[in-house]
Amino acid sequence: MQHFSLFLYITRHSTHVKVAKSLDFFSCRDSRNFAGNSNFTGMWNSRAILCLLSLMHSLLLHSVLPLVSAQGSKTTSWNTLSGSPPLVIARGGFSGIYPDSSDFAYSLAAQTSLANVILWCDVQLTKDGEGICIPSIKLENATDIGHISEFKSKTYSVNGVQTSGYFSVDYTLKELLSNVLLIQGDYTRTSRFDGSSCQILTVNDLLRKEAPNPPGLWLNIQHDAFYAQHNLSMKNFVLTVSRTVNVSYISSPEASFLRSLRAHVNPSKTKLVFRFLEKDKVDPSTNQTYGSLLKNLTSIKTFASGILVPKLYIWPVDPSSRYILPHTSLVSDAHKVGLEVFASDFMNDIPISYNYSYDPVSEYLNFIDNGNFSVDGLLSDFPLTPSETIDCFAHIGLNAPRKVNTLVISKYGASGDYPPCTDLAYEKAISDGVDVLDCPVQMSKDGIPFCLSSIDLIESTNVAQSSFSRLGKTIPEIKSGNGIFTFDLAWDDIKSLSPLMLNPYSNNNLYRNPEYNKKGQFLTLSDFLNLTKAHTSTLNVMIIIENAAYLARNQNLSVTDAVIDTLSKSGYDKPGAPKVMIQSTNSSVLLKFKEKAKYELVYKIDEIVGGAVDSAISDIKRFAHSVVVKKASVYPVSELFLISSTKIVSKFKASNLSVYVETFSNEFVSQAWDFLSDAYVEINTFVQDAEIDGVITDFPKTANRYRRNKCLNLGDKTPLYMEPVAVGGLLQGMDKSLLPPAMAPAPLLTEDEVTEPPLPPLSKISPSSPISGPGAPPPRNAQAKVTVCIFLSTLTLLVASLML
Repeated sequence: MQHFSLFLYITRHSTHVKVAKSLDFFSCRDSRNFAGNSNFTGMWNSRAILCLLSLMHSLLLHSVLPLVSAQGSKTTSWNTLSGSPPLVIARGGFSGIYPDSSDFAYSLAAQTSLANVILWCDVQLTKDGEGICIPSIKLENATDIGHISEFKSKTYSVNGVQTSGYFSVDYTLKELLSNVLLIQGDYTRTSRFDGSSCQILTVNDLLRKEAPNPPGLWLNIQHDAFYAQHNLSMKNFVLTVSRTVNVSYISSPEASFLRSLRAHVNPSKTKLVFRFLEKDKVDPSTNQTYGSLLKNLTSIKTFASGILVPKLYIWPVDPSSRYILPHTSLVSDAHKVGLEVFASDFMNDIPISYNYSYDPVSEYLNFIDNGNFSVDGLLSDFPLTPSETIDCFAHIGLNAPRKVNTLVISKYGASGDYPPCTDLAYEKAISDGVDVLDCPVQMSKDGIPFCLSSIDLIESTNVAQSSFSRLGKTIPEIKSGNGIFTFDLAWDDIKSLSPLMLNPYSNNNLYRNPEYNKKGQFLTLSDFLNLTKAHTSTLNVMIIIENAAYLARNQNLSVTDAVIDTLSKSGYDKPGAPKVMIQSTNSSVLLKFKEKAKYELVYKIDEIVGGAVDSAISDIKRFAHSVVVKKASVYPVSELFLISSTKIVSKFKASNLSVYVETFSNEFVSQAWDFLSDAYVEINTFVQDAEIDGVITDFPKTANRYRRNKCLNLGDKTPLYMEPVAVGGLLQGMDKSLLPPAMAPAPLLTEDEVTEPPLPPLSKISPSSPISGPGAPPPRNAQAKVTVCIFLSTLTLLVASLML
């Protein structure tokens, strides 16, 4: 096993080398697959071999591990108590990826965070009084102990509540180290690292493994009263450790425990922090609720130098709407009495307030760079993200100088925040700093070109709930399944519909900005062009045209002529006008524009491909200046792990074709595990490693903020959190038995898939006339030939309306 920073991060400019650390490795087991496994005991005998192999591998790799320290924001004024930048506290290390409190989690946190990162250890005591780092008092929540027959569940009183589980007080350190392994306790996160080296660490081991320059250490003592019931002294353990290890912070939700330590620790070396739990919970040492204790911060100052509070104590969020409420005065009140304030519960992979648009950096900035106050530290499962926020993104605006020239191209405007292709989505994209505003052109029955994300009105309007639901049909040439299509309604009818938010990750219970569902207005192409032209001459437009052949042949509508005419009438064909980009998956569309106008022609490859043959590239160059490819065509994935990289970007660019990639979203489920649930890590990898020319995104603010951050173009001084990931890095850290399935390479784009016949002439039939005949899905990236129209049943439309 190797450290994540070597495999995951490419430090191309550093010449510094860090000496390999001595590591002990054991093979972990996937606890989710061992129930009833008769081979379980036999697997244990192979651990020594796996340990040796992993150790040798790690030593070899660490001998060339680059060391890059964070730059820090040394000259910027901060609203923290000390005036220094906030601290990053890594809860259990990088527990958002690796098992909490594992060596790999701590090592990854130390390597990819600010240089002064603090490593957090939840201390549990064993039967023989040894302190171990495990996040839960119930060991089965973070280890595989429940799958080992020699260990038994027991029931104890924990803070007055009868609790059943596996407890460290029943076993010696030797028993736990020889049998029990850490696993990923959060089942929404990948369990594929449960098969890696995940031995339980003692507090002393944690710092020893990070030698010779260990980060700060934070010991969290959650259950002193429980351990005292079992004749174990957490106080004695902490004081003993403090004599040999530099403990920076000690926190506890039990006031009496901190009071007992105050006279025995050096406040200039070790700070005591009172941890607040939920406001209605009771501190067992005072029998007071944390809500009541919060009202007397002066009293807390008598035994602690700081407080650790859930983030909702500072920025409350309405539990029903998930929008933030006005911030409390807690940070200011605590600072007035001399208490530092640390905020907890930061994770990249949980739904956060809609105000943050699924961007954890935006959330962190609201706690440290809001103009009024800053917390003194952030407790996170993903310490890279608060590190980059503090060092790279704080104290800059969306108008800060660009550090890279990558284009930011909208996807239906800012459709992550507002209904797609509405005036609201477009205005938001413009204010967010987009370079190219997109309009997917659809045609109404009366020949009006307008902007809408899909030719099927069901996908982004409430048409299925309207009187137009009877117009439903199936047209396999356009899409599989049922639809109500734009060319069957007049523009005035379409304007009367309400726009709906797109929710591409609703299967993961992630929804976008519901407050603005059904808000905003649709725009004709003419209105769209006038909107963009009115804002700035540097704002360019991308006109997207699909289904042109079908509309001409079957509906007597020429979308290409309509676009050309509207662009001309709006003055976009005149010298000095904003740049126009025409995008299509059909070469026939682009060839027609090449004949009639001088715009940038963009060929979209709508399938995942592993590359393109030379003849296909030559053909594309006949009619296009640039291409759009999917993210997985650049970095193929298997079960959300990057498995390789293709040469598709460099090959197109070698032929003088610009390459734009879609779609970059903020939702963590849209990103491969390798990108650490961080949209900036993903964008940075595509920009710095793949060297793409533009990102197509439904959250333009994120992409614009990325290219203006302070950590770009620093050469050898670039911190690891602003380095691209190494493709396949996470795979190197897995046992072979847990690797994601191998994937066959994606097919190459061929000339046959690019070449198409010219667009057909208009059909000269009534636009509303249905066409009958056999149908088939369109071939990959080629022009479709046939159509079928089948009327939807009343039941199907009813179901569709209920879903909306």
